[in-house]
Amino acid sequence: MYTPIIGTLGYVLSPDAQQVLLLHRNARPDDQHLGKYNGLGGKMRPDEDVRSCMTREIEEEAGIVCREMSLRGTVSWPGFGPGGENWLGFIFLITAFDGIPQTGCPEGALAWHQLEDISRLPMWEGDRFFLPLVFDGDPRPFHGVMPYSQGRPVSWRHFR
Repeated sequence: MYTPIIGTLGYVLSPDAQQVLLLHRNARPDDQHLGKYNGLGGKMRPDEDVRSCMTREIEEEAGIVCREMSLRGTVSWPGFGPGGENWLGFIFLITAFDGIPQTGCPEGALAWHQLEDISRLPMWEGDRFFLPLVFDGDPRPFHGVMPYSQGRPVSWRHFR
């Protein structure tokens, strides 16, 4: 039986849609994501739906309130966790928000990065497969499967 940890992952666009807010995971030495850049998000609580989870995580990590967001896709990550746990992620694009993003949170530093430059940042190898789909402008959500083994993606398949 497949019983994944359910989480959200959000990418906040700047008002001019040229930059994305990313979290540099550099605050905790025991962090599985240490040194990597990532969107914002985390585990869904039992009393939440995925939209509520995404809204809460963005507010907790960046100090901003989502006004407009769209579900860009889902990814199943079998074996992704540090102990081989399975994850199912709901990936959002946040296109409007209230407030000014914080410069950091308990997981690390927050900063704006040019969309055209994010592929050069240190990130999970697998993120490079689905990130183009998050920002490509196709209104259809994508759905993918990316099995991991020993911290690396084994394969990637998706459809729209």
